[in-house]
Amino acid sequence: MQKAGLGQWVKRILLGLLLLAGVAILGVWFFLRGSLAQLDGRRTVPGLQAGVTIARDAQGVPTISGTSRLDVAYATGFAHAQDRFFQMDLLRRVASGELAELFGPKAVPVDKEHRLHRFRARAEELLKSMPAADRALLDRYVAGVNDGVTNLGTRPFEYALVGVGPRPWSAADSLLAGWAMYFDLQGNQEARELARGWVKEHSTPEQLAVLLPESTQWDAPLDAADVPAPDAPFPDKAPEWWGKPGTPVSNRIASASGSASIPAEFRGMVGSNNWAVAGGRSKDGGAIVADDMHLGVQLPHIWYRAVLQVPDHGASRRVVGVTLPGVPMMIVGSNGHVAWGYTNSYGDFTDLVTLETDAAKPGQVRTPAGWETPVAHEESILVKGAPAERFTVRETSLGPIREAGGRSYALHWVAHTKNAVNFKGMALEGASTLDEALAIAANMGIPAQNFVAGDSKGNIGWTIAGALPRRVQPGPASTFPLTAETQAAGWQGLIPAGGYPVVRNPAGGQLATANSRQLMGAGSGLLGDGGFDLGARSHQIRDGLTALGGKTDEQGVYSVALDDRAIFISGWRDRALAALDAQAVAGDMKRAEALALLNKSWSGRASVDSVGYRLARAYMWSLHELLYGGANVELAKLHQKADMVAASTRWPVVVARLLDQQPAGWLPPQYASWKDLQLAAIDRAVAELTRDGKPLSAATWGERNTQDIVHPIANAVPALRRWLSAPSDQLPGDAHMPRVAGRKFGQSERMVVSPGREEQGIFNMPGGQSGHPLSPYFLAGHQDWVGGKPTPLLPGPAQHMLTFVK
Repeated sequence: MQKAGLGQWVKRILLGLLLLAGVAILGVWFFLRGSLAQLDGRRTVPGLQAGVTIARDAQGVPTISGTSRLDVAYATGFAHAQDRFFQMDLLRRVASGELAELFGPKAVPVDKEHRLHRFRARAEELLKSMPAADRALLDRYVAGVNDGVTNLGTRPFEYALVGVGPRPWSAADSLLAGWAMYFDLQGNQEARELARGWVKEHSTPEQLAVLLPESTQWDAPLDAADVPAPDAPFPDKAPEWWGKPGTPVSNRIASASGSASIPAEFRGMVGSNNWAVAGGRSKDGGAIVADDMHLGVQLPHIWYRAVLQVPDHGASRRVVGVTLPGVPMMIVGSNGHVAWGYTNSYGDFTDLVTLETDAAKPGQVRTPAGWETPVAHEESILVKGAPAERFTVRETSLGPIREAGGRSYALHWVAHTKNAVNFKGMALEGASTLDEALAIAANMGIPAQNFVAGDSKGNIGWTIAGALPRRVQPGPASTFPLTAETQAAGWQGLIPAGGYPVVRNPAGGQLATANSRQLMGAGSGLLGDGGFDLGARSHQIRDGLTALGGKTDEQGVYSVALDDRAIFISGWRDRALAALDAQAVAGDMKRAEALALLNKSWSGRASVDSVGYRLARAYMWSLHELLYGGANVELAKLHQKADMVAASTRWPVVVARLLDQQPAGWLPPQYASWKDLQLAAIDRAVAELTRDGKPLSAATWGERNTQDIVHPIANAVPALRRWLSAPSDQLPGDAHMPRVAGRKFGQSERMVVSPGREEQGIFNMPGGQSGHPLSPYFLAGHQDWVGGKPTPLLPGPAQHMLTFVK
């Protein structure tokens, strides 16, 4: 009886534990579901002027309709907060250097880097001079954000995991969301100037002319049909650092990925494409505009799709495209009369100005303008689970002081100006002609972008949107750290809107930009070179558009976005094949296999099943490491993002010229011939691709180019990765072609639209509308993006309706 009684007690205890576990699981489940967005219902909101609705389709895409623009701003903020508040929080904290408050001491180094710019203080100051109409609209957006997050059933799930509650949104935070994009789009210019400065100091002028060409034959500028290949003669000797041993991995990539063994072939991702076809070449007579901005891809996705029905002189205007959670405006889209899109311009918007000190003038620094005493700002970084970190930011008249390589520099960045962030881009909602849109673009406060637009009458045009620095003496001198001798190359003030370069209705009936050199002639000095892409991608887009012929439509224009032909890498495959001659492969099974795969596993595209593509690409990058590797080691000591790729994206053209001309003084002494160098690069590539013991035949491009798209919380809590990530799909495409694709980088949206014909518009993007893993909209549309499916730009029929009344 006692044994039986004990058994019953054990069973009761186990049953009780199971019940407790079940209750706990249900509690967690209901807690998580409590932070899902409200999709239906009716809310009474004080402060509304009339009323506004949010209608969502089957993918959660909202159509926000109101007779007051202020009411639409409120509802936009409500929708952003309910679906994406944690993303918004990260944006403002990235810009202001406040991540450690959420993530603890490990985030302090990033916070210190970003706090140097004091963007929160700048935002608070900017609010004081904001136009009254802009401030009123921003305040209504902020009210919507705070109502959206406080009216969730429970706080967003991320805050339960980090153990810190959300704090209210403010008007300054929306400005910070804009400044966060400066870090993303212009944040590498400091490292670039440091890298170029090092190369200049360790090379002769003749060597520098070869190593850092200003343009190449791959460029496809808007004002020239062809660009000549670089022809600076090779000096008798290479620099001392040339061909010195390096490491098999870029410090920049290793730091970003958390891995210590990423091969060089993982580098080289930049991006954004946009293009337009004029009405004379479209089947329906209106311009067709395409845009696919390339950015880091994670969950939730950076963009938030929306349709805004806004008042328009007593009527209503439909504006469709993508918004950025944190700001109340449409970023890219079409308003029925004008469509527009962006690519990063990579102009020269930063100067590193060398500062001098003198023991006789303690506390002072000398800028090119003379001696001054920097203003000291005491900064305090709140750190979760640890005492606050305090440090001093010293700011000169040219910007904050930056230490690197034992030197002090003033960081003179356009992002520090009062015009760096504003909401003048909202006027694009009401633009009715191309000329109106171009005029608006020049006054916008965003990181300077290539602005390509078209209107319903068939006109197309390009200009720069965003602040442009004015240089009295434009030229390559400003791409290196400035000294007293080169101070005249620095920028002073901004170019007035009327002085911006513009291209309207070119003879060929098409325009395209892709982060490379936009102009060769007049106007090029207004932009400078802040790290232009090589140009192979823009070259391929230009030729692809030309190949569409006389009349095309949205489907034809969209096809260019999916072009993954390996035109650039095919030349490197040819070089590898030439090096792997009968003598090179005799008795060497690995080289023989590489030769066979370069031939039989080559589709002419960056296709997922191609080993040949990956081999050819890895061969090119191996040559980079063998020739530039020693310099990369030295540059990493200056800045974690500084390397020879930052110094010049045109290095493949330099290496190709070397292999063609074979100047004796540039062959590293450890190689008996240029062919031996190439074979060493091939051997190195094969070793990298088979490093983990896998056969070379399994090293397909898809095996390397497998997407890794996750929520930031999954990196902090790996156990949740299964629920907070996208499928590990293999992706076609690569850097030097229109279809840019990488593990964590790629086409952040694909949009093709003819203004006034939005019903025929095309759109897809890698993430869904919601940042919540329990929402049906978390990954809605993701597989369409993976497969390049041309899905409709406009949302489908309403499935849910949320109404706001006063």
